[in-house]
Amino acid sequence: MATYKTNDFRKGLKVQIDGEPYLMFEMNFVKPGKGNAFYKCKLRNLIRNTVLDRTYKGGESLESADVEDLDVQYIYRQGDTFVFMNEKTYDQYELSAEQVDDNWKYLTEGLKCSMVIYNGSPITMTPPNHVELTVTYCEPGAKGDTATNVTKPVKVETGAEFLCPAFIEIDNVIRIDTRTGDYVERARTK
Repeated sequence: MATYKTNDFRKGLKVQIDGEPYLMFEMNFVKPGKGNAFYKCKLRNLIRNTVLDRTYKGGESLESADVEDLDVQYIYRQGDTFVFMNEKTYDQYELSAEQVDDNWKYLTEGLKCSMVIYNGSPITMTPPNHVELTVTYCEPGAKGDTATNVTKPVKVETGAEFLCPAFIEIDNVIRIDTRTGDYVERARTK
């Protein structure tokens, strides 16, 4: 199995610690005035979603995780199970509501996502950075309410609610940033 030396450390690296896969989501190189340089890393466990803080001296190494990234398509939800399909092999993968976490808010039928497979089993999925969702319910904007940054909650086709500007109406299609959950723009009106 491949290993990564400290000079290979970077954000997004997938490594194995104590037999479990971790994602390095933060890495800082520290060179103190005296002594050797070291690397402060924050790693997220890809199975349990816990965070680990570790410090590594220059020259140390970590084993690469045996994970595979797949492009998948969201098909449907059945109770607390979300079903995805590999677009090349047509294999289907199921993730629990706990594994999908808050990403359910963005899942519409046919949405292309990225999935991480560890030892043949799916462990996490990531939606695209921006998704377009149709507004199914919102209160009408108040007449004369033209002040800047006036927002209201709107309900979208997935059942999730987002804060949007007051001019958004039912059947508008809005673009949401999945990394922050924030409204980006009105994509189009039906």
